Amino acid sequence: MDGSAAEPGMLVDPQTSKPDEAVAVVPAPAPAPAPAQLSPEELVAKAIAPVKKEFLRPPPIRPSTTQPDDDVSEAKSSSLIKEKKSKRQLKRERRQEMKSALHLCPEVAKSGEVGSCCYGEKCRFSHDLEAFKAQKPADLEGNCPFLEIDEGLCPYGLACRFAGTHKVNGVVAAGSLRNEVNSLNKDVQKLLWKNKMKFPKADATLKLLGLSGKMKILVDNEDNHVAPVNGPVEGNGKDEAAEIGSVNDVNCCSELLEEDKPEDADAAEEIRPVKKAKSYCSDEINNGYAMHEKEDSNSKPDKSISIAIADNVTVETDKSLKVHPCEKKLIDFREKLYLAPLTTVGNLPFRRVCKVLGADVTCGEMAMCTNLLQGQASEWALLRRHSSEDLFGVQICGAYPDTVSRTVELIEQECSVDFIDINMGCPIDIVVNKGAGSALLTKPMRMRSVVQAASGTVDTPITIKVRTGYFEGRNRIDTVIEDIGNWGATAVTIHGRSRQQRYSKLADWGYIYQCTQKAPDSLQVLGNGDVFSYLDWNKHKSDCPKLSACMVARGALIKPWIFTEIKEQRHWDISSAERLDIFKDYVRFGLQHWGSDSKGVETTRHFLLEWLSYTCRYIPVGLLDVIPQGINWRPPSYYGRDDLETLMASDSAADWIRISEMLLGKVPAGFTFSPKHKSNAYDRAENG
Repeated sequence: MDGSAAEPGMLVDPQTSKPDEAVAVVPAPAPAPAPAQLSPEELVAKAIAPVKKEFLRPPPIRPSTTQPDDDVSEAKSSSLIKEKKSKRQLKRERRQEMKSALHLCPEVAKSGEVGSCCYGEKCRFSHDLEAFKAQKPADLEGNCPFLEIDEGLCPYGLACRFAGTHKVNGVVAAGSLRNEVNSLNKDVQKLLWKNKMKFPKADATLKLLGLSGKMKILVDNEDNHVAPVNGPVEGNGKDEAAEIGSVNDVNCCSELLEEDKPEDADAAEEIRPVKKAKSYCSDEINNGYAMHEKEDSNSKPDKSISIAIADNVTVETDKSLKVHPCEKKLIDFREKLYLAPLTTVGNLPFRRVCKVLGADVTCGEMAMCTNLLQGQASEWALLRRHSSEDLFGVQICGAYPDTVSRTVELIEQECSVDFIDINMGCPIDIVVNKGAGSALLTKPMRMRSVVQAASGTVDTPITIKVRTGYFEGRNRIDTVIEDIGNWGATAVTIHGRSRQQRYSKLADWGYIYQCTQKAPDSLQVLGNGDVFSYLDWNKHKSDCPKLSACMVARGALIKPWIFTEIKEQRHWDISSAERLDIFKDYVRFGLQHWGSDSKGVETTRHFLLEWLSYTCRYIPVGLLDVIPQGINWRPPSYYGRDDLETLMASDSAADWIRISEMLLGKVPAGFTFSPKHKSNAYDRAENG
């Protein structure tokens, strides 16, 4: 590294600036206004970070007229932007790439013998060892990440990018990730694919709650459009799948949607099967947003069913079914540091980093129930757990009681988890439009049915995560907080923002305190939103002693050592070298999780770059006139105390690529990166 950092927003090549090399295609947002003439207090009032004057960069000099060279440079930059390819074209290219010599058969790579593959000539991978060795990229610096586990056995053999460090001529026997659990059993996956998986506990619970029955036609509130679903027209049900914005008023629990009459019990002994759904996610790397195209609808609960229906009842169809909340295992969140489930960046390697830095509770990325019930491998990967995660939960998202109850039964059967969290606050349009996530905030009766069905099906503790409400200024969780514990939930996490608000403005902790005071003693309440220092943690705990704990989300993305700061009650003026060591740990964990071959290296690089799009927002403590940093502060353009710190402060994707090359070697030719979340947007809420 030469120590120089590119100016924010520049479209540059981190190595040679040649057209066929790596380039960042996303310009950075405009920097904050120059703070030279404002006092630190005035800067804080304007949400601008008060960086000490000696570290500020001078404002860039912009020519008044456009020079011819600028036009040439702009044309050159635009020519480097790749055209967007269709899913079919990408799939075709992947198939062709798999047949190339670089994609050596895994069995051949492990053993070093061509005849070791049981598929022989029918194998879709290459068996040409000599061609592979001739085209394989040079090994990366450092040791194989698997040398420290599994007695030094690398599961990638010759394909490993650190093969030169292997003990036996670069070829070793196959190893395995003994420290990771919750892999989906192949036999179970086949049953899910064929829609032959049985869910006796879920079916019994749904029958007990009166939620089993034939499907109904859903009528749109606005134009009476009939949705094409199976089953006879029964009842006068309101639209459960219409656009959420058409709901007139969702501020009061008394204004609920009219419930349908109960189905004839003899008419439906079996719950409809879960239909196959197409995933919207075409790239397996970006599996954090794997969504369904079509969710199942479900009959609604009978109004006559009491909220306290989950008594100690033994169902004849399954003698082991226990639905009383008191019979569940207890999990105590009090005073524990809880790392929130984070889409895309909250993967297993990142959670391992946070565990090293002091996190007590970890939770997997949000997984869609419909995709889990289809046996999608990319969705089940979100449930993976590392042995270091001693208090671990998974988060699921579903719109209807039957899909959620079947999912929790499947998870309890196939996975090792300490709790299951149901997301009822996700603001993403594609989730909300299917009736899941924040859409459930407009349907408290459906919320109740989902929680009751899930808690009545499994012994694993059920928790839920919500927002204050759907619309800005119409908070509603305080009207149901007293009932949530009776429904069977062990804990509830309240994000102090509405769905409409997304991430704009600061979280409303006053409302979180209000809900906490109304909650029964048996229900643990956790707060979430803008926790960015140990002072924030202390303030929330002192202002509301009844609050069990605070969940840390974006604060952990920007500075994962926040858990160390809270436990040690200090502001850590972490150095650039210490931050680089954290990235090194992440890379090592990533290679162990995604693989040390070329594909695993690039997958690790991709998620590292996603994380760097957040960490660039951190401002070192020693550079600030006012501490601690606020999560909503916009950093001005500034120099760090050394070249590496300056590089880490850059919001240019080209500089993030340079950091990745320091850890994972040179990027492939034609490499581009565009962050999935617009994490640099401070005024607009683009992050889901």
